[in-house]
Amino acid sequence: MSHQALIIEDDPDIARLVQMHLRDIDCGADIVVDGMQGMEQLRQGGYDLVVLDLMLPGMDGLAVCREIRKGEGYVPILMLTAKSSELDRVLGLEMGADDYLTKPFSVLELQARVKALFRRTEALSSGREGQSAPQLVDRGDIVIDVTRHQVTVRGRPVELTAREFDLLLHFASHPGSVYTRIQLLDSVWGYNHEGYEHTVNTHINRLRTKIEPDPANPIYILTVWGVGYKFADPC
Repeated sequence: MSHQALIIEDDPDIARLVQMHLRDIDCGADIVVDGMQGMEQLRQGGYDLVVLDLMLPGMDGLAVCREIRKGEGYVPILMLTAKSSELDRVLGLEMGADDYLTKPFSVLELQARVKALFRRTEALSSGREGQSAPQLVDRGDIVIDVTRHQVTVRGRPVELTAREFDLLLHFASHPGSVYTRIQLLDSVWGYNHEGYEHTVNTHINRLRTKIEPDPANPIYILTVWGVGYKFADPC
């Protein structure tokens, strides 16, 4: 297997289903059934992905996600949740999850999300290896240090989730270019599933609350009505 995942899921049927379909895309997987055991297993190392249920005995998924992100090194996290509320999804992403799936989910969607996370991780790794000095994207008030994965807005450090960082970097690297939601799903998320355009809206709204002086009247990430979004044209 070219990749190895850790599945932290207390429902044995779902865990085995995920394990089986990860193997179909050349990804082996170990299964643990509670949060504490998951953290102990993860500390042994060797994992390229964590598939993490939100509702777990002992230590819930949000707490596990937060603990993983406190540690050194980076491993992508795909969160599974039976809850469909926006708050649950936002909380998971704020704790550091890279993506989420709401149960029930399709096999093809699971595989697409996982492959997109692997592509993103490999691209980041290749970028770090190919850069001997920090790579900066400077858009005046907004400066993105690609190598260090850091963002400052008007000189102030801003904490972004992995997906928010990717989205901002994509926009800032192409100022003035207009992107539809479908194009953003393809370019930033690495997959395109009909009906998931709302995911783009959610992330843009959350990104605006972190970087815009007035999120209700954005000056950096602009809405192009009837089309999509763009980063402000260069001055």
